[in-house]
Amino acid sequence: MKRIALLGMPNAGKSTFFNRLTGASARVGNWPGVTVDLLGAKVLIGSSMVEAIDLPGIYDLQGFSEDEEVVRRFLSLNPVDLALVVINTAQIERQLSLVLQLKHLGVPMVVLLNMSDEAKKLGITIDTEQLSSFLDCPVALISAKYGNGYQNGYQLIQKELNGNRPPVTVNLASSPLAEPALEEAMAQVMSTAVQIPAHASDQLTQRMDRVLLHPVAGLPIFFFIMFLLFQGIFILGKPIQDGLAWLFQLIRTTALEPLLSALPAPVTGLLLDGIYNGVGTVASFVPLIVLFFLFMALVEDSGYLSRAAFLMDALMARMGLDGRSFVMVLMGFGCNVPALMGTRVMRSRPLRLLTMLVIPFSLCSARLQVFVFFIAALFTPTQAPLVLFSLYMMSFATTLLSALLFKSKFANSEPFILEMPPYRFPTWRQMALRGWQEVHHFMHRATKFIIIGVVLVYVLTNFPTNVAPASSGTIAGWLGTSLAPVLDPIGINMQLAIALIFGFVAKEIVIGSLAVIYGMDGGALMTTMAHQIDWVQAYSFMLFTLIYTPCLSTIATIRTESRSRSFTLLALVWPLTLAWVISFVFYRSARAFGY
Repeated sequence: MKRIALLGMPNAGKSTFFNRLTGASARVGNWPGVTVDLLGAKVLIGSSMVEAIDLPGIYDLQGFSEDEEVVRRFLSLNPVDLALVVINTAQIERQLSLVLQLKHLGVPMVVLLNMSDEAKKLGITIDTEQLSSFLDCPVALISAKYGNGYQNGYQLIQKELNGNRPPVTVNLASSPLAEPALEEAMAQVMSTAVQIPAHASDQLTQRMDRVLLHPVAGLPIFFFIMFLLFQGIFILGKPIQDGLAWLFQLIRTTALEPLLSALPAPVTGLLLDGIYNGVGTVASFVPLIVLFFLFMALVEDSGYLSRAAFLMDALMARMGLDGRSFVMVLMGFGCNVPALMGTRVMRSRPLRLLTMLVIPFSLCSARLQVFVFFIAALFTPTQAPLVLFSLYMMSFATTLLSALLFKSKFANSEPFILEMPPYRFPTWRQMALRGWQEVHHFMHRATKFIIIGVVLVYVLTNFPTNVAPASSGTIAGWLGTSLAPVLDPIGINMQLAIALIFGFVAKEIVIGSLAVIYGMDGGALMTTMAHQIDWVQAYSFMLFTLIYTPCLSTIATIRTESRSRSFTLLALVWPLTLAWVISFVFYRSARAFGY
């Protein structure tokens, strides 16, 4: 099978082209010599089945960041039949350097001049024939976002793959292209194949930035936009979630219970009260997760996320972090694991470690599911967006507090450089594909953990069999009771304590485990929770869940990325301690004021 590798600088639209090329078939995998997972897909190009790999965005093959090291190791250890080099045409004068380095190393490639629509608006013109002749490789003008020129680029890729050229393993030990030679080659290309107006600029971007990057109003506007995002999630998603919960209950009562009635009671209990209740309760909240990812894709792909990093940089610098750290924290809203891996773009190890310490405070999608459940059960529709927004603000607050406390231990001197892309409104196709990929990743991970988790919860809450299920006499009850001296002072009862124990394995299990513990799902479970605990206990539980020790996969990633046992131990102990302190202060203060 032939292999193609996608390369390019950050924000060049490489992943957008990858998604258009591969559709929804992308998967995460590992490759020889590379210590991290990369996105790849098998796709039919012409008559050949081809393996396409989306490599991290890099600025330079001779750079020092870990992402650049990942690309170098991949190219030197994995034979490649063709490199697809994606360039932002509007920034061609800065992005050609990577192409020239690859040409010097003899990498077979097709150069895809992406965002040609934006370049055209700026008056930038490219003579593709001249550029192709100079680079000695095919060149195509495309817009991966809208599909313009895609077929032409696809045909060039197909033609190159049909050749009999053997795959190439890059010899990075060879002499790199000297800086004077690189500058001379770039100057020659720009003078013969590229025309850029003297005052090329994006007027709309400049006008919007005057408002959204305002030194005083910029941050309030950002947080207001995030609040509107949460408001939209509940307004649009809650009716769908209620409908799914009703449907799952209907399926249980009308189909599954009669079908399984002949089975022994323990088996029926495991299948219905264990697996079905646990998985069904989690699945009913998927619409809210889908909307969250769609809205976050809109914010990220529009270019506004880079502005948020710029706005937060001054504040983050006071905490020993920078704007990139803020971007990684926002990435953690989806999942902490890829956000932790994203810190490889930072060359400073202290900055990486401090950023990795605070990323787990991001309110990830697994925690979001827990909060949506408790908010829907104990708060009114008017209160719900405010409660969720307050938890996101607490996420930021714990991030900044932790950074402030540990910045002297992880002192950073690396300067912050950020490239601002123009504002772009992503297409519906982009948003849908991005949302599907995120939800597919969440559900794949969640399903695996939830099924294992709810079966284990069912066993622990139903054994020994001579006591009432989920009572203090069961194994789970013993575990919950043993934690009572620690958790009672923050309003967390035995049932919630059991859920927290399993939440350490994966936060996705928390709601599923409660469904198993109470033997209920959907609306019935929410009604029971509303009668068993009040809003103060619920909010204290949510605070603790937000902050306490991250899940096992996050801890494993921290250990792999930091290569330090002591730092991993710190990442375990510090959040747990902070979670208890903050929940204690909130719970005791609320009770003192009569709530």
